[in-house]
Amino acid sequence: MMPLTYLQAYPAVLQDKVRQLIAQQRLGEHLARRYPDRHPVQSDKALYAYTMALKQRHLKNAPGIDKVLYDSKLDVVRRALGLHTAISRVQGSRLTAKKEIRVASLFRAAAPEFLEMIVVHELAHLKEFEHNKAFYQLCRYMLPDYHQLEFDLRMYLTWRELAPPVDAPV
Repeated sequence: MMPLTYLQAYPAVLQDKVRQLIAQQRLGEHLARRYPDRHPVQSDKALYAYTMALKQRHLKNAPGIDKVLYDSKLDVVRRALGLHTAISRVQGSRLTAKKEIRVASLFRAAAPEFLEMIVVHELAHLKEFEHNKAFYQLCRYMLPDYHQLEFDLRMYLTWRELAPPVDAPV
């Protein structure tokens, strides 16, 4: 039985359905049917504006964000799809913290729903640091179908892992 790295925490029934799609070579087709569009947010500047609009809509009182960018160094294999950090610096006699959100650059070419899910996840970390019940409630407040999108995103990552490289013969 093929291990599904990104879907290990899900019930065996769901994993078996994904394995069946893989065996029938229909996983990519299934995802393309559900998520046919690609988002227009291509630059770091556009990603910052997109993130700030979501923050303004859902988390007006959360701490500010200093930087939002696509990061080609984020390692999807180690489950880092996005990253929320607070960098502390000493400025004179004061200690300041700069908050950053980084999104894995592979999501430049993803469906808009996947980008929104990742940004919502990272924004939720502004209020809840741990992945606990309150964190996921906040994610669902900002994006009601958060859990389905997270599952579909994990299927997308599985499909990407199985797909031949773009320049390889099919």
